[in-house]
Amino acid sequence: MNEVNVISLAPLLIVAAASVVVLVAITIRRNHAVAFVLTLLGLGAAFVSAFFTPPGQSTPLLLIDGYALFFFGLLTAASFLVALLAYGYLEARIGKKEEFYVLLLVATLGSMVLAASSHFASLFLGLEVLSVGLYGLIAYLRDRPIQVDAGIKYLVLAGSSSAFLAFGIALVYADLGTLDFAGIANLLRSQSNLNLTLLLPGTVLILTGIGFKLALAPFHMWTPDIYEGAPAPVSAFVATVSKGGMFALLLRYFGQSGADHFTPLLTVISILAIASMITGNLLALFSTNVKRILAYSSIAHMGYLLVTVEAASSMGRNAAAFYLVAYFIMTLGAFGVVTLRSGASRDADLIEDYRGLFWRNPTLALVFTAMLLSLAGLPLTVGFLAKVYVVAAGAAAQVWPLILVLVITSAIGLFYYLRVVTALYQAPSEAAQAPEPAPRIAPAVSLVLVVLTVLLIWFGCYPSPILRVIQSAIGNPV
Repeated sequence: MNEVNVISLAPLLIVAAASVVVLVAITIRRNHAVAFVLTLLGLGAAFVSAFFTPPGQSTPLLLIDGYALFFFGLLTAASFLVALLAYGYLEARIGKKEEFYVLLLVATLGSMVLAASSHFASLFLGLEVLSVGLYGLIAYLRDRPIQVDAGIKYLVLAGSSSAFLAFGIALVYADLGTLDFAGIANLLRSQSNLNLTLLLPGTVLILTGIGFKLALAPFHMWTPDIYEGAPAPVSAFVATVSKGGMFALLLRYFGQSGADHFTPLLTVISILAIASMITGNLLALFSTNVKRILAYSSIAHMGYLLVTVEAASSMGRNAAAFYLVAYFIMTLGAFGVVTLRSGASRDADLIEDYRGLFWRNPTLALVFTAMLLSLAGLPLTVGFLAKVYVVAAGAAAQVWPLILVLVITSAIGLFYYLRVVTALYQAPSEAAQAPEPAPRIAPAVSLVLVVLTVLLIWFGCYPSPILRVIQSAIGNPV
């Protein structure tokens, strides 16, 4: 480890140091505002450092290239916005709040490690660091039984998925004798007489572990319960930062290990993509809980993203990166509205809680409408262009069955998004009103919603700036 390596790890080191600083500050004197500000400073510094970190550096376990730095910036920016959402949300509740930010920083660090992993050891380490943070975040408040239940469910299922992942890694190592992604590709290219009897089942087990974390069907069972039970800002974090880091890892693993040329694995990916797109959209049709609808929506969106894995080219990677940017904007914006409408007693997670919102708060209703229509993929929103790029990448790879399923399920998805949108503009329901949000929630969350709405429209109408950043970091399409 030399000075250049240390500089290249600056974003990771800053987030790790910020978690320690916040923890020390808590031991000296509890102050919610101080912990919040220190967290924002740490995440902001990590975000800025990603622009000045020289790409192309590597350690035995991590590869700090343009790809990793792009995701460092995306993940820290999303965590920054989640912290803004969480401040007022926690301020309205009784209890100790400062440790929330330590867990948030730890989970963000784990997700960043995943995005930079080039070795199974760092993959497993990053995954466990992420999971440890999420265990605490999901059940942090513990003021309702559903929150404790969600935390226990995630603990059990995350442990199970880690077991699948560890067993799969062991099988791959037993077959090839290496844990390095590039080393696996070199062995597969250079030795045609390799006995690969354990490689396929090992890789399938690894995909099973990753599938749990991404909530791909049929490994999605935990998702709606965790989204509903977790605090609204934590649900936003799970849907974006946690899944974003995991998907970045999946793309790197397939591209760097040569798995994207292994036909049986591509078949498995196709099955997972189709199952996720169909399952997520169909289950959302029967839900009346907004957080559960967003959970099922996230399952479908992960299925859409898997189409880019099939497109084994830089065009597929660019489409995946743009789709993740769009997905982060839409999902954080939707959960931001849920956070703003939530009170101290419970989250505003029922469709009835939003009935007639336009007549009480037209600006907030319009923001929520924009987020939902973008999730549905309507034109003039970033969600529409994201799906266009995914379809284009899929067409270049000629994965026509996946494209057909994507188009059909997107049309189905429009129905349940419009159910929520319709409720926003109906006459207010006197029988079921959302809990009155605490006044201190509004400023930070309102700022987040303004920024996200501007980005949603800007990137939906003029995506060139973000596309240039993506192409510069990840590579020009071929």
